[in-house]
Amino acid sequence: MEFKQNFRKLFFPCYLLLAICYLLSGCATAPVKDNIALYNINGVTYLPLDVLCQRKKLELRYDAFAKTALISGQGHKVNLMVGQDLVLVDGYPRHIKHNVEFYQGVLVVPEKFRGEILDKVFPLACPINAAVMPPTIRKIVVDAGHGGYDPGTHGRSGIQEKEINLDIAKRLARVLNCEGVEVVLTRPSDNFVSLERRVQIANRAKADLFISIHSNANRVRSLNGFEVYCISDSGNSWRSKNSKGEALPVAPSSYQQMSPALETTLWDMIYNYQKAQSVDLAESICRAVSGSSGPKVIGTKSAGFYVLKGTQIPAVLIEVGFLSNTQEEQHLKNSGYRQEIADLIVSGIRNYANEYRLMEGKK
Repeated sequence: MEFKQNFRKLFFPCYLLLAICYLLSGCATAPVKDNIALYNINGVTYLPLDVLCQRKKLELRYDAFAKTALISGQGHKVNLMVGQDLVLVDGYPRHIKHNVEFYQGVLVVPEKFRGEILDKVFPLACPINAAVMPPTIRKIVVDAGHGGYDPGTHGRSGIQEKEINLDIAKRLARVLNCEGVEVVLTRPSDNFVSLERRVQIANRAKADLFISIHSNANRVRSLNGFEVYCISDSGNSWRSKNSKGEALPVAPSSYQQMSPALETTLWDMIYNYQKAQSVDLAESICRAVSGSSGPKVIGTKSAGFYVLKGTQIPAVLIEVGFLSNTQEEQHLKNSGYRQEIADLIVSGIRNYANEYRLMEGKK
């Protein structure tokens, strides 16, 4: 009896000490997430690189002697080295904050490597059960706001609007492509494109819709939410449209003999129709977002943004969230959240296309 009491007195302090030592040792296997084992190394969550590559059907080569790895696929290459936080993406250096590690016989990468590098460089192929966009929408111009030396607004963490806009625009383009829609990006990379050039691209593309992606900001940091802009009534007139000497979006032979009064009437009819379609599109996108667990929806608004005034097709400008709001900034920094935003926008476009097809069928 005395032996048992002494054993208990010694056992529990020793067990507690061992547990503390194990936690402080810096390495422990964490639970499984998405059927992928997680590793905790010095407080940082790591993922096995071979599993990530298998899921994306990428080739992974590891040189145990040089302690380097090469990921290749989809026309891209990523080079890594164990013990380094610098990776080469198609030859260009990128820092990933935490080192690549070789732990318990497994090559592991920081969890953020998945969203910041793999998901961007090697996007997933179209899912087998991908939806199909109704045939009324065949081509869309997707415009990523700002770019190059024009960063737009920024969050407290330093993330720039141009980065968020471009990433969501590319995700939007990929989903639309999977649904059979041709996409024209006004800027496919981090370069500056003037507003005039964006409008030219949209008008020359002969597309069905124009979608401009932006991120919001306000001095009142508590403001947050998702909103969609259409052209305002003041900007939707023949005078504003024709001030640049634009030609009517019809065959020249159709209006060469028109009187100024008739041409004015035709301009107003075309753009009043486009305004109505833009409002329908904006409302459909807002409904898709509000019916999800995504951001709060502020609603639709009207404004005289240049890209909305200049385009000759139904056009909307989407503010995906407020980078000035700390919580929303953190959401927008998450690749999964940005993908959700892109998916919801496409859902809204698809619903709009279905409604438009039903209306056309009733005529």
